[in-house]
Amino acid sequence: MLDAPKNRPDLPAEIARRRTFAIISHPDAGKTTLTEKFLLYGGAIQMAGQVRAKGEARRTRSDFMQMEKDRGISVSASAMSFDYGDFRFNLVDTPGHSDFSEDTYRTLTAVDAAVMVIDGAKGVESQTQKLFEVCRLRDLPILTFCNKMDRESRDTFEIIDEIQENLAIDVTPASWPIGTGRDFLGCYDLLRDRLELMDRADRNKVAESIKIEGLDDPLLERHIPADLLDKLREEVEMARALLPPMDSQALLEGTLTPIWFGSAINSFGVKELMDGIGIYGPEPQVQAAEPRQIAPEETKVTGFVFKVQANMDPKHRDRVAFLRLASGHFQRGMKLTHVRTKKPMAVSNPVLFLASDRELAEEAWAGDIIGIPNHGQLRIGDTLTEGESLRVSGIPSFAPELLQNCRAGDPMKAKHLEKALMQFAEEGAAKVFKPAIGSGFVVGVVGQLQFEVLASRIELEYGLPVRFEPSQFTSARWVTGPKAAVDKFVNANKGHISHDNDGDIVYMTRLQWDIDRIARDYPDVTLSATKEMQV
Repeated sequence: MLDAPKNRPDLPAEIARRRTFAIISHPDAGKTTLTEKFLLYGGAIQMAGQVRAKGEARRTRSDFMQMEKDRGISVSASAMSFDYGDFRFNLVDTPGHSDFSEDTYRTLTAVDAAVMVIDGAKGVESQTQKLFEVCRLRDLPILTFCNKMDRESRDTFEIIDEIQENLAIDVTPASWPIGTGRDFLGCYDLLRDRLELMDRADRNKVAESIKIEGLDDPLLERHIPADLLDKLREEVEMARALLPPMDSQALLEGTLTPIWFGSAINSFGVKELMDGIGIYGPEPQVQAAEPRQIAPEETKVTGFVFKVQANMDPKHRDRVAFLRLASGHFQRGMKLTHVRTKKPMAVSNPVLFLASDRELAEEAWAGDIIGIPNHGQLRIGDTLTEGESLRVSGIPSFAPELLQNCRAGDPMKAKHLEKALMQFAEEGAAKVFKPAIGSGFVVGVVGQLQFEVLASRIELEYGLPVRFEPSQFTSARWVTGPKAAVDKFVNANKGHISHDNDGDIVYMTRLQWDIDRIARDYPDVTLSATKEMQV
């Protein structure tokens, strides 16, 4: 987190009750199921959907694209806002699949904390590790939920050790599991000295909670078999001796993560996790920007676009820009300045999300995420303010790892294809490069699955069959430097030059040798694998 001045005023109550967080995990750890249970407890839905269930129970609210429903994976980050107790939760469910990691990286710039979901049997998996590194770069506070304890899972100490070793973060248990797999009875809540018992019969029912006075309370013997009780007492004693206690400050600094155990599909442990997010999770934080930081308690409204979703409503060809409010109290109909174009923009129909369902937002506060329907004016990285020229920094754009040529099945529809590709480029779903010489487009993505998603969306949303063909290029680099040096470089390498959808110059390479040669022959020109969105 940024260094906030020590004498900052208290946050207004409405802002202080906001908790804006993302859920991150490896695919299949149970992230979308956990999201559904959050909505269930927040009273936002009546019945939680599951990705792997049948019929009505399969309709998860956070997976709204046709492809997500067909494949049972999350392809696009979705935002949801709901009340829970005294708190207002703004939750962003991110895709776990590594092929969509860029969407996830950008989403993490718009939240104040992350909930990391791990599978009790598999522990820390590769994608969890990658996403954790991104959280680490931003010092995001992390709360951990160890899911699927009702299946055969690993030893509790082993799971905690693995998190400490692989992710180099201290772990403090917030609850302790009683039994595993078929013998899993529930958890002992270490923060509040309570026994939480799981009800396997009704998956949408909140666990039974029994208040006890420490681990020697005779009440425990009524509910837990003797062998499991002995094991529980012994393990909790060891955990308290060996692991650090809960420390809110260390959590906020990103050096300590509390871990809750449970089973999202059985609604178990979810409520305790939600209470933990409310009590220990960070309030809206100071936002990095140029030329100065933005504090949430400022009265003037500022916000930045971290995601654009095209065609959320296929009938209207609309684009919804997801705006994270960094400060102030926003009201519907406000005129805000679009800093990149310096034009005023009346925000007359902002929406609050519950995944694909939306309702008009009459007001919103710092920390909230609202959607602004527009026709291409707003792009990822744009900042909206009440007049001041501020630019939120740190929203990355990565060089694609896979490149392919894209052609329309019908040559007469090349113009339509250009329009479709530009929409996806603005959405951040792909990089689109127009070669300086020749026709057609080169499309770059982070993972192979994205080509399938793009082809299926272009056909579904635009009625255009397209084909992707291998490209002679393997990577792309953005070109920067003094104008004279860049012009000389461009003229000498015309066959390798393209422009991206912002009009920036891109050098297309076949081999690492190309990049090394440029560094040697053109010392004034810089080739970069990332660029900050819309400078």
